[in-house]
Amino acid sequence: MDFGDLSSRSNLLGSNTVYRPTVVSNKRRVPSVRRQNHPSDNSPWTTFFNPWIGRKWNGQHQRLPSQDTPCISACTTATNLSSLGDFQSTNTICNYSRKMHLEENLRMTIPEIQPLQDNKDKEEQYAVPELQQKKPPVPFAHIKTQLITAIAVSWVSMIIGYCSAYTSPASISLERDFNLDSAKLTWITSLMPLGALGGGILGGLLIENLGRKWTILLTDLLFLVAFIVNYFAQNYVYMYVSRIISGVSVGVLSLTLPVYLAETVQPEVRGTLGLLPTAFGNIGILLCYLFGTFYEWQQLALVGVVLSIPFVIVFWVIRETPRFLISRGKEEETQQALQWLRGPNTNIEKEFHELQKSYQEETETDETACESLKVLFSLNNFKLMGIVLGLMAFQQWSGINAVIFYTTKIFKESGSTLDETISTTIVGVVNFISTFIAAIFIDKLGRKVLLYISAVSMVLSLGVLGAYFFLKDATDIDVGFLGFLPLASFIVYVLGFSLGFGPIPWLMMGEILPAKIRGPAASVATGFNWTCTFIVTKIFLLLADEIGFHFTFWIFGAIVFLSLLFTIFFVPETRGQSLADIERKLAGIKVRRMSSVANLKPMPSSF
Repeated sequence: MDFGDLSSRSNLLGSNTVYRPTVVSNKRRVPSVRRQNHPSDNSPWTTFFNPWIGRKWNGQHQRLPSQDTPCISACTTATNLSSLGDFQSTNTICNYSRKMHLEENLRMTIPEIQPLQDNKDKEEQYAVPELQQKKPPVPFAHIKTQLITAIAVSWVSMIIGYCSAYTSPASISLERDFNLDSAKLTWITSLMPLGALGGGILGGLLIENLGRKWTILLTDLLFLVAFIVNYFAQNYVYMYVSRIISGVSVGVLSLTLPVYLAETVQPEVRGTLGLLPTAFGNIGILLCYLFGTFYEWQQLALVGVVLSIPFVIVFWVIRETPRFLISRGKEEETQQALQWLRGPNTNIEKEFHELQKSYQEETETDETACESLKVLFSLNNFKLMGIVLGLMAFQQWSGINAVIFYTTKIFKESGSTLDETISTTIVGVVNFISTFIAAIFIDKLGRKVLLYISAVSMVLSLGVLGAYFFLKDATDIDVGFLGFLPLASFIVYVLGFSLGFGPIPWLMMGEILPAKIRGPAASVATGFNWTCTFIVTKIFLLLADEIGFHFTFWIFGAIVFLSLLFTIFFVPETRGQSLADIERKLAGIKVRRMSSVANLKPMPSSF
């Protein structure tokens, strides 16, 4: 509290008093007083000795009663200071034995007011956002069925990984059997992400109308059809059709899985279980690399058929998401799904009511298609869409799918001392293991920290890999003694990608997009992701032929460096927060818990 402002308070010292703030030894601003023409003190002696009087007397104050304890309320202090004039009388003013110095009077009030200042400072610590409260660990019994659900739907993600890596081991036998040139082989490779672009656009409509669960089943059946067509292929046209069908399935599933897991898994384990699709996708890549060491294109397609069958059986065990069920007015089924997901002994009433409230807030206004489009691209939602699209763009322009699709060719061009097939398999193993490392730390370190680690790792590895190809292709230096460097760089690169920019963009897409626009917005984001994938996979070999592998990898490294800056300044942290809390936080709504003691402060009108 600053007592220098007391000069304007005429009720304390009277209208003839002028304040001049001075600094005393304890560095507290204590005002001094110059009395002018006081009726009881206008003698010439006083005027003569006034400059040499060390302490000014205040004749309009009487000493306040001493307090045994300074712990009084703000109202008491304000009353004591504001009612001083009521205790004044002519007798007390003229009675110099009752007079006191103004500085002494203020010192008597400071012990009363100072604790309120201290309390005010202390109570700032009580204004803590509710989101920062530490929550107890969740018992395994409460997440057992959520784990089963996450594993079941992630099995289909394994097919995505298998389908993505298919062309790497199958390309040699495809070129031989179908007499393919590089242009046709490139189209077989890039038609899958092109089909995924269409699937991403279609997926938003499917998950909002068909439901999350049934949409996942549809994608699994599409994979089954695609691999059957692949197995019975007679020429490259069959391969085109197969890759387009599988691409559509990949696009729809890439959109559906994050939304399904975000709406079924509770916040405490959403990060860990949300990484399972990426982990299973990496398992699919590893399986394709392993089988590719001794199988050709047709046998690899048959393995894809076998991988598509188990989910058709498991599908009947898992449940639809509670959020979708309540959007269809199925409250009883919503409660049953919540109870199944959280465990039979878990009280779901609070979560169910929050789900009801959240849905009611979403449906308060019935919007037309044009209004929905305006909501999708409103200022706040446009910002969130920018974050999601930025993460998707940086994920693909890091060059990961070019590496996955052309791993064997890159190792062959590098002149590595290790066989390209063995090197490719090692990369697949590292890619598989790294996802489980991310699953351990994503709910401990958070999303942003893993993105930082991911970006730095990829920048360093791409820089080193580009330097290796520069020394090999642009100079006369013999790089035979550095034959291990391509594999080492790829290991660090894939490890870094799998820790952060691999799984987290898909995970955060299901977290930060508001529920009202989650379907169409996720559809746009997924379509954009696969557009970037198609462009990168289509131009990678063209860039490498025109400017060399070294400049190509350096361009990817520069883009990843920009992704690091983007993460630092724009990406929010969502670890351990419910979807409702994330939505409120990103909408600018802060939930704060204030202590009642913080309201005990001096009344401004009392001074």
